[in-house]
Amino acid sequence: MSTQKSAEIAARFDRLPPSRTIWTMVVLISLGGVFEFYDLFFTGYVAPGMVQSGLFKPESLGFFAALAPLAVAGFGTFVFSTFAGLWIGALVFGFVADRFGRRFIFTWSLVWYVVCTAIMAFQDSGLTINLWRFAAGIGIGVELVTIDSYISELIPSRERGRAYAVNQLITFSAVPVVAFLAYILKDTKPFGLEYWRVVILIGTLGAILVWIIRRNIPESPRWLARHGRADEAERIVADLERRVAAENGITLPAPERAAAEMEGRGSFREIFGPLYLKRTIILSIFNMAQVIGFYGFAAWVPTLLIHRGVHVTASLEYAFIIAIANPFGPLLGTFFADKLERKTQICGGLLVMGIVIALFARASDPAVLIVLGVLFTLASNVMSYAYHGYQAELYPTRVRARAVGFVYSWSRIAAAFAGLAIGILLHSYGVPGVAVFIAASMLVGICMILLGPSTKGRMLEAISH
Repeated sequence: MSTQKSAEIAARFDRLPPSRTIWTMVVLISLGGVFEFYDLFFTGYVAPGMVQSGLFKPESLGFFAALAPLAVAGFGTFVFSTFAGLWIGALVFGFVADRFGRRFIFTWSLVWYVVCTAIMAFQDSGLTINLWRFAAGIGIGVELVTIDSYISELIPSRERGRAYAVNQLITFSAVPVVAFLAYILKDTKPFGLEYWRVVILIGTLGAILVWIIRRNIPESPRWLARHGRADEAERIVADLERRVAAENGITLPAPERAAAEMEGRGSFREIFGPLYLKRTIILSIFNMAQVIGFYGFAAWVPTLLIHRGVHVTASLEYAFIIAIANPFGPLLGTFFADKLERKTQICGGLLVMGIVIALFARASDPAVLIVLGVLFTLASNVMSYAYHGYQAELYPTRVRARAVGFVYSWSRIAAAFAGLAIGILLHSYGVPGVAVFIAASMLVGICMILLGPSTKGRMLEAISH
């Protein structure tokens, strides 16, 4: 019964025309994601201030000081803690959205990381900051997995690509905001606090808005139907149909017949079964590869600029200019997200990233560095929205969140160690060493995605077979 109802709901969703009602849900979910991205990306922009505060000296790091033999800068332990938390959140707790629902977890994971981040902002040692950063990362990891699953299940198939582009257009708007705040607050003490503490605390304002946001977002009817709550699913779908029809002044066409998802227990083991093992392997390797370029550049851009001869104060200014480009990659994607195959967009983004980072490593003129930084950012964010949608499309509703959590978790743990590796490479080989590392990783990512199935314009239920 649950699979039949889910198939019926999927068919009814897929015949809905573009409407303000549907896109309002995308915007509201994305506004929840703004705070995760703010929290995730402030890492690189508060780094100079945190280092100057002496927080990452060996005597302040506690057991993290054991990483000193790796010749890693102390701030690398903060990056490590961030992504280790994201890894645990995605891998260990990714299943909770499959068990308790998208809406419930969307709300409470946001509250969790906001509270942890607020506490972290008032810590006075590298050890306690890293521990609270790890705890906050768990909440962020769960939230990002939930958002990907949520959007895929609420949007008609012909608009899913654009929905992910709009989602990241909104969420990435947080990046220039945090970069600008770090730039204008540098060397100041608002409210008697060091500027980096204020930058961190501003992001916690999301806790105030989350309760307003969640009231206007329904639970995923696909999830409800799969969990035997057909009456609730029916009420939500019927309400959406009524609102969309009234908004467009039309009578909705009859839904096409849709194939039901295959029966399954919805267990973690299923993603390693014969249907999904290949997808799980290639997406896991891809995630390990792509994150080295994506976060390897974004989290370290002020430091990379300093190593290219840019003064520490100017590096924040240039990093802010580069950060402005973040929302424009997904904005460009809204014009072709559903016209080009998802695989093409991902591979194209990775290819441009690999070429641009090689040029960045050889440049020294500030204007050239900024242009290359902007190009890298645009390409990485086209790649980002495309793969977030792609990996959510490849699994059925019953295991979507835990499957996305598993494959996505490899990007988290890879980013944790990539942060340490970039510190080592910068210390020993400078920016050229980092560039080789990133470019090689982009090539691995391209090879993996080429092995995956096509998804453009296909119903989720058809892709999962």
